[in-house]
Amino acid sequence: MSATPPAAPPMRDAQSPFARLAGDFFANPVAAFGLGLLAAIVLLAIFAPLVSPQDPYDLAQIDVIDGRLPPGSRSSTGSRFWLGTDDQGRDMLSAIFYGLRISLAVGAASTVLALAIGLAAGLAAAYAGGRFESFVMRIVDIQLSFPAILIALILIAVLGQGTGKVIAALVTIQWAYYARTVRAAALVEKRREYVEAARCLALPPARIVFRHLLPNGLPPLIVVATVQVAAAIALEATLSFLGLGLPITEPSLGLLIANGYQYLLSGKYWISFFPGVALLATIVAINLVADQLRDVLNPRLQR
Repeated sequence: MSATPPAAPPMRDAQSPFARLAGDFFANPVAAFGLGLLAAIVLLAIFAPLVSPQDPYDLAQIDVIDGRLPPGSRSSTGSRFWLGTDDQGRDMLSAIFYGLRISLAVGAASTVLALAIGLAAGLAAAYAGGRFESFVMRIVDIQLSFPAILIALILIAVLGQGTGKVIAALVTIQWAYYARTVRAAALVEKRREYVEAARCLALPPARIVFRHLLPNGLPPLIVVATVQVAAAIALEATLSFLGLGLPITEPSLGLLIANGYQYLLSGKYWISFFPGVALLATIVAINLVADQLRDVLNPRLQR
């Protein structure tokens, strides 16, 4: 009597790379919490005009009589200020939602522009090599040797205040990080056999750069870009707190914190405290996401 052959093990459904990366990302509950917090912050910023109790910069909705009311107080018209008001009578909850829009917009815009410039410079330096690579990397080394806040202060002193000028200053600071990162990743791929074969076949340089060098340098760039968004938001908040960033007509979280700084000793803590909590939550959420992205995109770092 012949033995029955063992049953074949059930085949597992093949997962797409995106599904596998998503599964690895959400396997960490701390990272999942950070992503959820970041998504909530972004949605509140995008839909600020819809979810805010008032437009804090519409003079028709602001009454100076309601200035510096503590959290939970009611206005002269009966509406409640859950986080209190500032010295001009603006609802702090609404001001934070609007401030998040400015802070996130400045951080995202400066990161995208700096990423594009640094990506082009790093790829060109790695592929060309020689004197051009040395020239680009010496500029990167010189810039990274100075503190970012010092460069930002000098640029703002030269350019002046304004959203576009703050973004330009942040781009000037950030592009060197991306150039160094992508150049290091491209140099590793440049020595691979398939890249050498592509060069021997006289393929166009643009095809080699964008088909082979760029895709393999994207994982570390994604991590660096995520971290730099948080760094740009923090740096812009620092400049605005010092009175050198955005103008009063375009208030960010840093400017909201600065508006209440002079009232801290008199007990009006909420004017600076709640914008500070919002700024801290935003930076922490972005860094939690970046930390998990680093582990997911580099399997050697997974624990």
